[in-house]
Amino acid sequence: MAFGIVGSATLAGRPLFRDLDLRLAPGWTCLLGPSGAGKSTILRLLAGLPTAARFEGRISAPPRIAWMAQQDLLQERASLLGNVLLGQRLSGAPLDEGRARALLAAVGLEGLEARRPASLSGGQRQRVALARALMEEAPLALLDEPFSALDPATRRRMQDLACARLAGTAVLMVTHDPLEALRLGDRVWLLEEGRLRPVPLPDGPVPRPLPALAAEAEALMARLAA
Repeated sequence: MAFGIVGSATLAGRPLFRDLDLRLAPGWTCLLGPSGAGKSTILRLLAGLPTAARFEGRISAPPRIAWMAQQDLLQERASLLGNVLLGQRLSGAPLDEGRARALLAAVGLEGLEARRPASLSGGQRQRVALARALMEEAPLALLDEPFSALDPATRRRMQDLACARLAGTAVLMVTHDPLEALRLGDRVWLLEEGRLRPVPLPDGPVPRPLPALAAEAEALMARLAA
């Protein structure tokens, strides 16, 4: 196993997932499922972060991971530029300010580098967090609802940007949006009743064109709501 997680977990004495076997190859693996199914727990376990769940099994992850949580986790006293450079600063790596500025421009925040997060909208904050994750250039990226605060047009642009910047990276993205999973996923899994179930995908490279995905997305949404 290059990167991935194999095992079972309980939460407050109840099974959360059983006999999980999730292998992560280069490309986008998307994880769907109802709230409370354990999707974010899987991300946190892979990231080596604390979780309330008790896990028994095996985890394989690289020393460096690009991490984007549901909450943007921006440092309120730092500028936007400082937030994007945070990973390099914490690791002691040379600061690549030019690349950080280019990423802020790519997410539509050029000219706001000196601003503080408190002055931003929720969608702008999420774009800063995305730029920070893309700055890492790590072999594994763990993304928890990375586009959830964005309007549809901005969401598509940020999806396309992330696909381009994370080419060749193993990406695990948690999402509640079937359309997003079908558009971006090289592999899509549905976590339900503690088990992983594969989701059939349309043909074609990612990101896939939205008009061709409506019927599949509607069927998946109905399955999630059932």
